[in-house]
Amino acid sequence: MRALAVDTSTATAGIAVADENGLLAEFMIKDMKTHSQKLVPMLKELLDSLRLELSDIDVLAAVTGPGSFTGLRIGVTTIKTMAYALDKPVVGISSLDALANAAVVPEGTLVCPIMDARNNQVYTALYKPQNEVMTNLSGYMGLHISELVKQIEEKYEGADVLFAGDGVLLHRDFLKIELRERCSFMPLFTLQQMAAPAAQMALTLHAAGESMDCDELVPFYLRPSQAEREYARKQAQKNRE
Repeated sequence: MRALAVDTSTATAGIAVADENGLLAEFMIKDMKTHSQKLVPMLKELLDSLRLELSDIDVLAAVTGPGSFTGLRIGVTTIKTMAYALDKPVVGISSLDALANAAVVPEGTLVCPIMDARNNQVYTALYKPQNEVMTNLSGYMGLHISELVKQIEEKYEGADVLFAGDGVLLHRDFLKIELRERCSFMPLFTLQQMAAPAAQMALTLHAAGESMDCDELVPFYLRPSQAEREYARKQAQKNRE
């Protein structure tokens, strides 16, 4: 059983293939090209390196969000197109779930992925390890970094927290000041999104019967896009007039 996953939720594009024995290959790149330019060439190179065809893949997965609105649409559309053409099942993986499941923590330590959502806002959730998988305790959230700290202090008093994700690069100093010895951080090279955890999760979810038809796969947005927010603002202004 093989799973192929793509992650286009941030500026880094990633593709990974895994089977029951672990990761077979992962390609990642962060450059000035758009995901639409680099994703298909990366896919071909990865499969060629493994001497595999797309037909050798049993389940296809896309990281569905939260993250870049345009990037997510590209990744999801690519996976849906391949799944439709090959009649393969698909799995949608939250970018926050993927980050959390890449972490290994001692019993009692929480995992908190934080993705930069601009203006000191983060996409985030709080997890704890349970039965060898990460359980989401908080639900998915989009909020100010100071509000996240407040929730940790009020709801998870005394718990140590391991932070992951690209938001660490922006908020590490603030978190160390606010949470002091309670907080720790994933290594620098692991803070970007990686497709490998998504591929591993896809195998687990497919085996549990949680894969779906390609037409059910959609991006997951925690909040409206800037264009949608601007349209709503103009409509509200128009209504007031």
